[in-house]
Amino acid sequence: MPRLITPERAKWAVVAAAGSVLWTAGVAHADKPVGGITPAPGGADEQQNAADGRTLLASVSQSRIQVTYPDGRTGSGSMEDLTSVDPDWEPPVCWYEPVFTPERLKSAVADLKKNGGLGAVNAHEFWTSGIFVHHYEEGEEQDNFDVNTSKNTMAKGYKDYNTGKDGMFWRSVVRKGHEHDTKAWDCGRVMFWQDAGTVPDDEHAPTPETLAAYAYDQIDVPKTEVELKPRTKSTVNLPTWVWLDKGTFKDVEVRAELPNTGLWAETTAKPVALHLEPGTEDAETFPASGDCEINPDGSIGTPYAKGSADETPPCGIRYLRASNGEPYQLKASITWDISWEGTGGTTGDLPDGTFETTQDMDVQEIQSVNR
Repeated sequence: MPRLITPERAKWAVVAAAGSVLWTAGVAHADKPVGGITPAPGGADEQQNAADGRTLLASVSQSRIQVTYPDGRTGSGSMEDLTSVDPDWEPPVCWYEPVFTPERLKSAVADLKKNGGLGAVNAHEFWTSGIFVHHYEEGEEQDNFDVNTSKNTMAKGYKDYNTGKDGMFWRSVVRKGHEHDTKAWDCGRVMFWQDAGTVPDDEHAPTPETLAAYAYDQIDVPKTEVELKPRTKSTVNLPTWVWLDKGTFKDVEVRAELPNTGLWAETTAKPVALHLEPGTEDAETFPASGDCEINPDGSIGTPYAKGSADETPPCGIRYLRASNGEPYQLKASITWDISWEGTGGTTGDLPDGTFETTQDMDVQEIQSVNR
């Protein structure tokens, strides 16, 4: 009787499946959502069966979480990823999601039987069609994949894919780029049934905060240089004014929803401060901390006005030594406050994010003319 793939064989299967998953109509791509796969020839039923077969074989970094941008972002312009100020924080590496209705799983297994290959039953384990049939059609128990725990639990089998019942089969998902992270092995349950309107009683079940963290990982912020006066070339002992105009940096919103669960979260990144590092110890910052707060109108600092050269700017730098041909590297980093709200009135905060830009600063000595 066919049995599940052992941990050693599963590790091999992950490599083999990721590199050359076989399906007669093509190869499933981990970075392409199921809805974006080119339909197979034939009618709607045939196309759906083809999509089911690919889904069963596809990489488990293929999350079904849907991301939208309520702030109206169009994707144009230069945008960059945020970096968390907490080096120990990261979004969850793995969680569970609904994948198949009974009918769709049944058709997917039939497609797998027809075309051969292996199907992902959890984050790291791939089964042959025969094991799927034994477990989900004939009711045979199978071992869960509890690699990171001391327990070895058994998954009860199902009869005829739970056809006629209201609910879906759930499977583990690994955050893209973390397929080989040891934490990804924590979601070791083989694909399991969950009644409609409920979520699994499991520490790796999705929550609004899970989706908020997922949305955090999708936040992009504008890559914009600060305004300077004098621009790029300053003079020793004279202040350089630094500012950002109102509206240059706006709140960034990302919404994440998990279909068939009712779960959603909207994560908002709000710019709160600009931090300046002159690139040399021979300099002063204004204020002394180098932290320029956001003004009530959304601007930072104050634009330079004619006749203000000798005044102390609310946000700026005074260089005390010339750069002598090697420009100083002025670092300007924006701090973004991250908060979220989600299903059922849930709310919370996530670690602040930062984005840093570097600009060349040539500093010259004061030139005087003797007459």
